Amino acid sequence: MGNGDGILGSKETQRMLSETHRRRKWLKRRERWLVILGVILHAVYMLSIFDIYFKTPIVHGMDPVKPRFKAPAKRLVLLVADGLRADKFFEPDSEGNYRAPFLRSVIKNKGRWGVSHARPPTESRPGHVAIIAGFYEDPSAVTKGWKANPVEFDSVFNRSRHTFSYGSPDIVPIFCGALEHSTWKSYPHEFEDFATDASFLDEWSFDQFQSLLNRSNEDPKLKELLLQDNLVIFLHLLGCDSNGHAHRPYSSIYLNNVKVVDDIAQRVYALLEDYYKDNSTAYIFTADHGMSDKGSHGDGHPSNTDTPLVVWGAGVKYPKPISGAGQSDPGFHFVDEHTHGMPTPVDWGLIGIERVDVNQADIAPLMSTLLGLPCPVNSVGNLPLGYVDMIEAEEVEAVLANTKQILNQFLHKSHIKQSNSLYFKPFKPLVQHSSQLEHIENLISVRDYQNAMILTQELRSLALQGLHYFQTYDWLMLMTVITLGYLGWMVYLILHVLKSYTSLSEKIMKMEQAAEQKNKTGKVYLFGCLLMGVISVILYVEQSPPLYHAYIAMTVFLWTQILGDYQFVKALWRHLSGKKSNYAIKLLVTCAISILLLEFLVNSFTERKLYTWCFLIVGSIASLYLFKAIPWRSTIPIFVCVACWCLSVFTLMPAEIPDNNELVIASGAIIITIGAAARWLDKHSEGNKNWLAICCHETDKPKQSMLFYLQALLVGLSSIMVSLSTSHRTQKQELHLIHQLINWTLAGFSMVLPLFSENGLLSRLTSIFLGFAPTFLLLSIGYEALFYGALALVLMAWILFENTLLHLTKLKKLSKYEDYTTLENDRCLQLSDVRIPLVFMVLFNVAFFGTGNFASIASFEISSVYRFITVFSPFLMAALLIFKLFIPFMLVICVFSAITKLLRVPRLGCYFLVILFSDVMTIHFFFLVRNTGSWMEIGNSISHFGIVSAQVVFVLLLFALTNVYTKDIRIRSDGSSSRKAV
Repeated sequence: MGNGDGILGSKETQRMLSETHRRRKWLKRRERWLVILGVILHAVYMLSIFDIYFKTPIVHGMDPVKPRFKAPAKRLVLLVADGLRADKFFEPDSEGNYRAPFLRSVIKNKGRWGVSHARPPTESRPGHVAIIAGFYEDPSAVTKGWKANPVEFDSVFNRSRHTFSYGSPDIVPIFCGALEHSTWKSYPHEFEDFATDASFLDEWSFDQFQSLLNRSNEDPKLKELLLQDNLVIFLHLLGCDSNGHAHRPYSSIYLNNVKVVDDIAQRVYALLEDYYKDNSTAYIFTADHGMSDKGSHGDGHPSNTDTPLVVWGAGVKYPKPISGAGQSDPGFHFVDEHTHGMPTPVDWGLIGIERVDVNQADIAPLMSTLLGLPCPVNSVGNLPLGYVDMIEAEEVEAVLANTKQILNQFLHKSHIKQSNSLYFKPFKPLVQHSSQLEHIENLISVRDYQNAMILTQELRSLALQGLHYFQTYDWLMLMTVITLGYLGWMVYLILHVLKSYTSLSEKIMKMEQAAEQKNKTGKVYLFGCLLMGVISVILYVEQSPPLYHAYIAMTVFLWTQILGDYQFVKALWRHLSGKKSNYAIKLLVTCAISILLLEFLVNSFTERKLYTWCFLIVGSIASLYLFKAIPWRSTIPIFVCVACWCLSVFTLMPAEIPDNNELVIASGAIIITIGAAARWLDKHSEGNKNWLAICCHETDKPKQSMLFYLQALLVGLSSIMVSLSTSHRTQKQELHLIHQLINWTLAGFSMVLPLFSENGLLSRLTSIFLGFAPTFLLLSIGYEALFYGALALVLMAWILFENTLLHLTKLKKLSKYEDYTTLENDRCLQLSDVRIPLVFMVLFNVAFFGTGNFASIASFEISSVYRFITVFSPFLMAALLIFKLFIPFMLVICVFSAITKLLRVPRLGCYFLVILFSDVMTIHFFFLVRNTGSWMEIGNSISHFGIVSAQVVFVLLLFALTNVYTKDIRIRSDGSSSRKAV
């Protein structure tokens, strides 16, 4: 081999090096493009939930339906006691006296009563919109602003001749702020002080109204206005809500406020009857929502959804005595989520009087009917006939007007959809709506009111179903497109991993004809472009939102890429079908276990305690496996079991972390002990060849010893500072400047030190663990400081388990040059390597939920940052809280990176598998997004979907961050010298 040819020949060596370099550049370029595609895809698909679940139900352009009956009342008074529970209103106090004597006398002698059922979220704005406008506002309205209307809507106030309104600055301006024919006033926000008895707010509203009537005696124009018909008077009484939040609904202050609103109702009634003397005023007393025992509201619990309703005056039926439990129609459908049909409680003392329950949105058509006004055009309420005192002919006309108004909404939505759709699917039950209406009109003309009423109510029910049909018209198409998009992305990732990180790639490439594939790939791409063009034209003609184009473009693009690789897919199928049946079984079992584990993680988002069972079971199984598998005496199985069992305790802890400084200080000592044990193990295991890969066996350098002692000292100092800064702040109510400076210095300096540690696996990870400990301790207030140490023990157990498997399977014997076909001389991925990203997913999620910080959106504890800053600074405080959350993640990712180096598997290949598994969870959460329920339930469903969607970026950023610490970790093995020779 003359002319300087080496052992392999210089030309051959250069060709191989050139080929490796070219492939490395291609792979890096492809992966950069893949990450960018993943970020764009997940960002676009995250927005899809707003097009699917959160579209406003409001449509404009319908004409109001004028009623064909005489108005029973000239004016209407609406009294809304914000936050008043039904049971606290109807039940007697401890002495047997009822808290609302006036309204009880109304129920017994003058009017009708029942329970108004609110739909979650049971908050003030949705409740008032339901009462006054008659529809259930879309939850996304909260993101667009509480006080202004994100979408203008019709209401009873809009239809009135004039509305007089007094009350809270959060409610009154919503309905009257832009209403020209209104007179309104609200008190300043400063009046809403939780430290006082808020019943004075109710008195304020009454006083404003009383002064209006007094003023009218001197103002002829005001007097003339007040004497007209179709007037609405709205008094918003906030006292019960504020007192419920501040003092709880069982407090004497809240219960006394019930008496206050009853007294105001009595005084309003007396004032108006004396003023008008015409018996033409109708009165409605109700509440927007209730109040839980904890002083909160929002969810679907009966204490929040059940509110009182009392109606009396002009056009209202008198009480109807009945025998039995006094329950409304049990077949009626209520909008709240709990069980109905329960009898009226005996202690309410109202069993002998007929009770008429309604949905909250039914109050709007009731008010419109009493005033002889058209119903609000977006109302979905059903007129409750049990309250209205009309002759049979007028009752039918009132229900027909209510039905026509809902039908008009349906027809308008149908027309909009039909005019924009090339292929329109009508709501079949209402195709013949004209003939149905005509038949009803004929029955009314021949005075067959009973049958006319039955058919009118059936038509109204169908119209409501039709509204829901068009509200969800695009759901199937959009959900199919998004699901196919996620599936396409997952298949694309699988093909990339198989091509770039497994030995299958080279075997399959030999089975392909590159030229033929290139030719046919061009045809696939051409077909994909044509398909996308056709769909875009269809969407443009149908005037679909721009994001619809983006959803479909992403999905078509991904499946075009997959079909472009059809030769590879076909060859892959031939390769797999040529394998023995036990390989197929192994593949199916791996997939089944992976999906089961991912479904477990999905459920853990709502039930943290699942992790307790997970670690108890895994710890037991792993230790039993190691006892059986390790042929030498070892304490590893016991350590793995104990570590898992220790971590299992933390997901039983409360999400709201109680303050316990002693525990934080003790955690500092535990962290130092763990670090010392790891260092001793690192330096005294040279006799055991099984520890060779993870330990450093060089002689103990003074420089490295000094580093360890310095890090241990910093952990100890941070524990002392936890005690000093907290005690001083508690006594002096401020953070000492010296303490603040020391804490910031300790946190910053300690995180730099791991960069100077030895680059053996165990020594570097120990240094990282000690390096982040001072910061975490200074940001801890309780048991989460112990969690840091427990998580580190489990991560160590994972390393020991993988190291044991490595030794048992003797992977180092397979480390021949030709087997390393991926970047950085990593070995190819195998089916069994799926466990690595799966274990990472579990530990990554435990980092979220282990300390309770992310068990719910609102459980961040602001006092965690008080050792660094006490002056309110939202951005800095939020940054510190988020960084505290990041520290456990960084430990998990550092260990993950170390394990990929230990097993010599490609880290980026494992990253793509992590994203693949995240997207299995993403699809599940996509179908779990809620648009009903409390703000918390809706928000949590969105945040869960968002968290797993964002992992494509989140995990990548953390990989980049932790790579600073882990990039120079070196793994030693027996095979290193032989590879050098090659």
